[in-house]
Amino acid sequence: MDYPNDQAPGAPVRSGIPEHGRIPKYYAVKARIDRLVGELGEDRPIPTERDLSEEYGVARETVRQALRELVLEGKLRRRGRGTVVAGPKLEQPLSLASYTEGVRRQGRTPGRTLVGLERFPCPDALAAETGLSRGEPVWHLERVLLADEERVGLESTYVAVARVPRLDTDFDPDSSFYAYLQSLGLAFGDADERIETVLATPREALLIGTPPALPMLLIHRVSRDALGRPLERVRSLYRGDRFSFTAHLNG
Repeated sequence: MDYPNDQAPGAPVRSGIPEHGRIPKYYAVKARIDRLVGELGEDRPIPTERDLSEEYGVARETVRQALRELVLEGKLRRRGRGTVVAGPKLEQPLSLASYTEGVRRQGRTPGRTLVGLERFPCPDALAAETGLSRGEPVWHLERVLLADEERVGLESTYVAVARVPRLDTDFDPDSSFYAYLQSLGLAFGDADERIETVLATPREALLIGTPPALPMLLIHRVSRDALGRPLERVRSLYRGDRFSFTAHLNG
């Protein structure tokens, strides 16, 4: 099999071209626009659908399909009635580090907008998953995640009231919850994490400001303290077009 000399290690093999060589027309257009994206740079507008269809000699619907895929992949983004080159994806480490730390490491400004904070008895499903006692008071903290004021995710945190009894009065919802726990002397020991791809619900899409058809990365995390006692249960929903996740593995 021949590989192009400029084939990037992380790119699809032979740029995704099937062995039989028959390339869908929209994919050929997508590849050409993708090269254009690399030349233009972040926030630069790309030509209109009409201009692209005339330049490549294809129907506007063919161009539209190519643009849709590039938007879903996070290489382009809509701005008003036009389309511009998107910036690089945020890389979030898969570790016991906070969202705040991950975003700041990339020179971006993290933020959060409070959706709600409520207190209720721990239900059976949450108790079974975390090891909390059924019926004990728990907090549910829900916040929209921001990076440079852009909405990029939605986070739901469940924690026992006994661990953070003054969460509703002492905690700044725009700050790091991990830093708040550490200020109370609560140290993380270990955690179980599961990642899956989902579509946002209509409510979630509205809160994050994305189309319901945009793929999302969903992370479930159950954390424990240094003594193995349950500390938090987190459901984090990230925009698939704005995030990637990294992990360092030891053999």
